Order: sequence, then structure tokens, then C-alpha cells
Amino acid sequence: MYEKLTLAAEYIRKKKDNAPKIGLVLGSGLGSLVDCIEDKFEIPYGEIPFFRETTVEGHDGRLILGKIDGVETVVLQGRYHVYEGIPMEEVVFPTRVLATLGIEVLMLTNAAGGINTTYTPGELVLIKDHINMMGKNPLIGPNINELGPRFPDMTQAYDLRLQDIIRRSAAECGYNIHSGVYIALQGPTYETPAEVRMLRIMGADMVGMSTVPESIAANHLGLRVCGISCITNMAAGIKDEKLSHDDVKAQAIKVMSTFTNILRKSIKSIGKEI
Repeated sequence: MYEKLTLAAEYIRKKKDNAPKIGLVLGSGLGSLVDCIEDKFEIPYGEIPFFRETTVEGHDGRLILGKIDGVETVVLQGRYHVYEGIPMEEVVFPTRVLATLGIEVLMLTNAAGGINTTYTPGELVLIKDHINMMGKNPLIGPNINELGPRFPDMTQAYDLRLQDIIRRSAAECGYNIHSGVYIALQGPTYETPAEVRMLRIMGADMVGMSTVPESIAANHLGLRVCGISCITNMAAGIKDEKLSHDDVKAQAIKVMSTFTNILRKSIKSIGKEI
């Protein structure tokens, strides 16, 4: 694994030799932020050693190097999911490659279903903690000592200082951002109403099928992590309607302007501190 990470990072550096400090993962329908990247260089996932093509609509499958408001950033436009039948170590491989490239901060984004009934579709929620209900963990198996410790602490899996920066950035955009607990299930089915009731009792505010593996891998690597969910729909049973991936993408598009402004301000502020 360590050799694969080194080879993938070397390939990327040969294409564009910069030193990104922030890594950004863009979830379903949230890819248009890439239009704001300056000095942009794109590499399709399929060209990078040991990367896979993406298979989910709304995940373009490109690694993009460049600057966002002057801050050297590397962006993953699209991600892999456990429900695609991909081994967990491959789901988090791009995260580990970003760390090998030298990032210090990983910003995770996703589309999520709202469990907290105070949320409405189209709102953004800062992830303050997560619950892993996938039944899998990317660190299972022999520990890779070069990447991190056998038993990484997850007490503050989402960096408190980064959360403060995002809240301040949102306020400067005139946006009152919520914060909540994200719970990850394996998918690909959306949850049943009975499952959603269970998840609410467990303390979850929003639910999705991603992000947690990357957060665990990033914490293992010693990266500072933060995350934002876009509430694209209310979870099953909260409203008397069926769920569809097309609706998820449509809601994400509606909030893109606010989402982009908050991320840009946050990246600029974080860049001044690292």
C-alpha cells in the first residue's frame, strides 16, 4: 500500500509540481466549485496509478490541482463508495494520496438526508461528529505504521478550530450554518422510515453513504479534518414522498452559490493559519 501511494503521488507531481496544503473532496452534485480554481490542472482518475474510474452520476472523477483564493489546493471531484463494491482500502486510497502529496487539512463535503426535523432541503450543515454504521472500517487489517498508529484517537475527529473558521466564514456570507452529527450507512438503498427513526434515537442529524471512511483514514494520518453536508432531502418517512438521486443533485445545484462562497472564504482563512 505504501509503495502504491508513493507511485500515485509521484505521477501527480510529475504532471504539476506544486505543494497543496488543503485537500477538498466534493460530493454528489457539488462539483461546480472547480470553476473557481486558478492555475488549474486536471487529471482524470483513470490516468492515476491505482485509482479507479468513478461510477456514480454526479461524481466526475477528476483530481484537480490549483489555487483557491491564492491557497494551494488539491481537489477530488467525485469519490468512491463502499456500495459500489469497492474494498474499503480503495475507497480511502485517494485520501491517503492527498496526504502523501503533503496536505495538512482535509475538507470533506457530501449530500445528505436530513434526520433533524429543524433542517430543510437546501441547507448546509457543519459536521461536528460522526457515527459509523457501515459495518466496515478502513483501518481493519495490518496497520501501516508509515501512515499512522494502530489505534488512532477519534475524540475530535472534526477539528474544532476549523469548525470555528467555517462558522465565521458562513456568517460573513450572511448564512447561519447548522452543525450536526453525520451517520454513514453502507447503502446503496436509501434508509427505511423505521431505520431513520432508529438513527434519530442514536443521535444522528443527517445520514449518507460516504465521508466517514475518509475521515477515519485522514485522522489516522494525522490530518486536520472538517466537513460540510448539503441537506438535499429529508430522510425517509419524515415527508410523505419518495427519494431519488435526481432530487439530490437538483438540491445541491440550488445551494451551490452559497456553498462555494463559504468554502472559498474558509479556505482563504485556513490558508493563513497553515
